[in-house]
Amino acid sequence: MTTQDTTPRTDCAIDADGRITFRLPAPADAAGARLLLRLRPKKGRPEQTLLHLGLEPHLDLEPGAADGRAHVVLEPHPALPEGRWDLYLLPEEGAERQRLRPGLRDLRALVDGHLRDRRSPVAVRVPYVTKDGFLALRTWLRSAHAEALTLGVEDRAITVTARLHGARLHDTARVRLRLRGTHTVQEVRPRIDDDGRGFSFTVDPDDLAAGAPHAGRAWDAFVRPAADAPPVRVGRLLDDVADRKHVHVFPEVRAKGSVLRPYYTVDNDLAIEETVHSPTCPK
Repeated sequence: MTTQDTTPRTDCAIDADGRITFRLPAPADAAGARLLLRLRPKKGRPEQTLLHLGLEPHLDLEPGAADGRAHVVLEPHPALPEGRWDLYLLPEEGAERQRLRPGLRDLRALVDGHLRDRRSPVAVRVPYVTKDGFLALRTWLRSAHAEALTLGVEDRAITVTARLHGARLHDTARVRLRLRGTHTVQEVRPRIDDDGRGFSFTVDPDDLAAGAPHAGRAWDAFVRPAADAPPVRVGRLLDDVADRKHVHVFPEVRAKGSVLRPYYTVDNDLAIEETVHSPTCPK
């Protein structure tokens, strides 16, 4: 005999401005019920950031007619701190929190989010389903962001086309590839579009020739909009994919003893993995 899952299921819909409407079964005491958003703490740390939102009856097409569900709207402002937020229902004051399962998720407004220019700060929200099947929210909050649009791997090189949000590129702009865990930086001059937002750059093994090829090195990609500006992370945030590391997989570039492979990190930031190419010898 199977046990029926009684965990509340929550529908959600997000608009182009980041406003999210949640709909879920109304608790018996809807007036005292709350939706709790908890910023997931780092491992071993206590939870610190909580957001409580009051539920309201959800009305159907006939004024005053409740449909047995409740709704709550998470407004786009103020922007949420960057991280992963777990969602809970608090049925009444002092009640134990209940983790929420996902229902219908309407993310259509996010699909072409990369087509709209964003002002600083760049705030992004993407509802998603966790590995254990619960509804959660992934958020990013950055003063500026460089959105990777296309990644091409050909001619023993990696070419990235991107667009800057929250800042503008100047003639002194440079792409910076930083060897993770070190202060080693390699710079590449980008090709800048006339509007000062779009740009592209190409990386080949010679651009990452910081010593001999080394297994397991990773280079994180940034763009510095001007010589005196702080570097801006290059990544892909402006669509409906909360975790793309294992969704977007790219081919390798092999040259001069190195193997380069672009990939997205767990935070959807762009990086280039470097390993050593060991040709097999015939027996």
